Amino acid sequence: MSNPFVRIVEPLDPKQPLKKFFNLSKLEDVRYAHLPFSIRVLLEAAIRNCDDFLVKKGDVENILNWKVVQHQNVEVPFKPARVILQDFTGVPAVVDFAAMRDAVKKLGGDPEKINPICPADLVIDHSIQVDFNRRSDSLQKNQDLEFERNKERFEFLKWGSQAFKNMRIIPPGSGIIHQVNLEYLARVVMDQDGYYYPDSVVGTDSHTTMIDGLGVLGWGVGGIEAEAVMLGQPISMVLPEVVGYKLLGNPHPLVTSTDIVLTITKHLRQVGVVGKFVEFFGPGVAQLSIADRATIANMCPEYGATAAYFPVDDISIGYLIQTGRDKEKVMCTKRYLEAVGMLRDFKNSSQDPDFTQVVELDLHTVVPCCSGPKRPQDKVAVSDMKKDFETCLGAKQGFKGFQIAPDRHTSIVKFNFEGCDFELAHGSVVIAAITSCTNTSNPSVMLGAGLLAKKAVEAGLTVKPYIKTSLSPGSGVVTYYLRESGVMSYLSQLGFDVVGYGCMTCIGNSGPLPESVVEAITQGDLVAVGVLSGNRNFEGRVHPNTRANYLASPPLVIAYAIAGTIRIDFEKEPLGINASGRKIFLKDIWPTRNDIQAVERQFVIPGMFKEVYQKIETVNQSWNALNAPSDKLYTWNPKSTYIKSPPFFDGLTLALQTPKTIEDAYVLLSFGDSVTTDHISPAGNIARNSPAARYLTSRGLTPREFNSYGSRRGNDAVMARGTFANIRLVNKFIDKQGPQTVHFPSGETLDVFDAAERYKQAGHPLIVLAGKEYGAGSSRDWAAKGPFLLGVKAVLAESYERIHRSNLVGMGVIPLQYLPGQDAGTLGLTGRERYTIIIPEQLKPQMNVQIKLDTGKTFHAIMRFDTDVELTYFHNGGILNYMIRKMAS
Repeated sequence: MSNPFVRIVEPLDPKQPLKKFFNLSKLEDVRYAHLPFSIRVLLEAAIRNCDDFLVKKGDVENILNWKVVQHQNVEVPFKPARVILQDFTGVPAVVDFAAMRDAVKKLGGDPEKINPICPADLVIDHSIQVDFNRRSDSLQKNQDLEFERNKERFEFLKWGSQAFKNMRIIPPGSGIIHQVNLEYLARVVMDQDGYYYPDSVVGTDSHTTMIDGLGVLGWGVGGIEAEAVMLGQPISMVLPEVVGYKLLGNPHPLVTSTDIVLTITKHLRQVGVVGKFVEFFGPGVAQLSIADRATIANMCPEYGATAAYFPVDDISIGYLIQTGRDKEKVMCTKRYLEAVGMLRDFKNSSQDPDFTQVVELDLHTVVPCCSGPKRPQDKVAVSDMKKDFETCLGAKQGFKGFQIAPDRHTSIVKFNFEGCDFELAHGSVVIAAITSCTNTSNPSVMLGAGLLAKKAVEAGLTVKPYIKTSLSPGSGVVTYYLRESGVMSYLSQLGFDVVGYGCMTCIGNSGPLPESVVEAITQGDLVAVGVLSGNRNFEGRVHPNTRANYLASPPLVIAYAIAGTIRIDFEKEPLGINASGRKIFLKDIWPTRNDIQAVERQFVIPGMFKEVYQKIETVNQSWNALNAPSDKLYTWNPKSTYIKSPPFFDGLTLALQTPKTIEDAYVLLSFGDSVTTDHISPAGNIARNSPAARYLTSRGLTPREFNSYGSRRGNDAVMARGTFANIRLVNKFIDKQGPQTVHFPSGETLDVFDAAERYKQAGHPLIVLAGKEYGAGSSRDWAAKGPFLLGVKAVLAESYERIHRSNLVGMGVIPLQYLPGQDAGTLGLTGRERYTIIIPEQLKPQMNVQIKLDTGKTFHAIMRFDTDVELTYFHNGGILNYMIRKMAS
């Protein structure tokens, strides 16, 4: 059927009649001018893709009527302009695509129908680790090790880039996915197939929201959902409420964008924005650079929103020119946005749209701060850091407590490192990493760190040699302007050499600590500290030996590295004493905003971006030398421990099977609140005593060859064994932290995978009990695939992180939610019962279902299939099964 809105199509420039756009101003509907700008992007996509099948006229009306419909839980479709993936989530996506081709062929269909329809970019940034640091050749050595460890994965990805159309691979060593997206991939306005339309993106990484800072609507989705989008399916989403976040005033000269985002993160966590869009407005926005806005948008998952949108304004347009985009295309972008009413003037309050609610922040009230020790929303003013950490030491075990006995708070352990004697105590900094696209994309904080390093070196300050320092920029542009501005040598003198271009410490690829440091931490049971300029600091994520981890701006990372401890009051205590005996305080070396801006204006120029990005796909010679097969169907290697055909589609038929009641299920694990995807499916090192290690050993590998869980996401045998393998896992069935559970039929305490295997062999279904925010953190499809392979049929939780719930749906695992006011405690659930979940024949979105226990108790829970489309996926056994049946038939 033809598009019913074809009447509003017209050329953007009469001189180019073949370049058209849907002119939303021609709708002549007064509601349009009152819509939040983020909702206007959803509306344009619905109008442009309206075919009265996947996208209906009723969907367009619902979006136009957002002010009324937003509270009614109405489902709308959204077809993003493109998809972006990183390699940890990209490898399993390409594995799934390859396996889907096999499955379609087995069902008699054309396997080459399994092909991205929506453009997809895959940036390889998650594989490199900080194995080497504090040496001039750290970058080359880490990159060499990256290729040595990941050659098979990289060859597979290179095969995918050749076998699948519409898929571009950005090779390793290029930068971090979201910074590359911001500086290079993002268009702001698409020019495709004869039409202009707003750029929009979904990504298989939760921090895809960073691109919202440039005015490109984007958010993270599960890898499974992203695969469906790549195959041309719209995302089915509940039309969101939009919280207007009004920024006022000017930041204090000593405040960084990191301080602002940590303040906003805590504020919005308190407001409650889960499942909502946040849209920024007000005169304060005009005081923020695009890099500042991107930093704020990057941490959107940490405050729980779906998107954190900054509409495009003249500063956005200026950023496109600064980063070397084609000037003629940039001018077209501006003309298009003006024509459709999507160009914002933040100083003009008459442009302010309607919002669900409005909250405000005066930027002048923001103070320097960090977040930690275990969650990104736990903001602590820098002036309170010493006191807060010392309170956490003795507090009850939890997000703000380590439960260290009072008589041990002053414990000191002496150790020797490289022939010199040192001491460690609670609060000693052992990792200091300038890392993550959150901050390395922002020239102001990176140059701020460089200028601070320069003043520190000139004042005679140093960093203790055992502290693992590192600098992992998000793109080559960062190295370029740090070098050209003359600050790189000072960073190197303090130990902050470039160690790689990738996520590194922020995702747990921090590499090993010196053995003597680890021994000292273990001997004293010390709460050692990692300080990083990242966006996540969940337990067990950064490094197994850093129990406390704080998020901080790059200049503060250096400051705490120099101090060597988190237990310092910068206002009263010196950072150090130089060779002449002078006390040097932080205020003596802290650069002002004016200092930083002067250097930024001089050295961050368009030519840098052009030079770095024009050769981004060809500059890595190791990548260029890789040989990849050219077959359209992948030839699986049975000896591979990296790439394996997954069992998801084994036995799949064209006919649907009726969902059945889950009978007498055992509880595999019972959790409290804030169980993250890092707990469910860790990305870091594979412990030598784990089920995954035993499997790899049985395949002839040595511990040195294990690599990380993240790097082995293309192998279901490793990932199933790595499910719930986090050493910081807190399971209510066990009286200590660790990846174990009770196998109730035998009463034995076993590794989680081993217990699940026992249940599976006996034919027993499994469920998981959880508290609030189950599945918070990174958007990991293996956090749903893993439990599915363990035999988990349902999860019963108080609430879910949005992406994780979607991933569970995508794998056919039922997300159940307690009724309001109920939880395991109020219902008296111990987890030792057996659960029968009644699945009726006729299912409806968010319907209540009955749960019967073997004790005779009965209660109800909400089945969190939120839309009819999600129910369709469930009936098919998951979204990929649905796509295979669709393509095969």
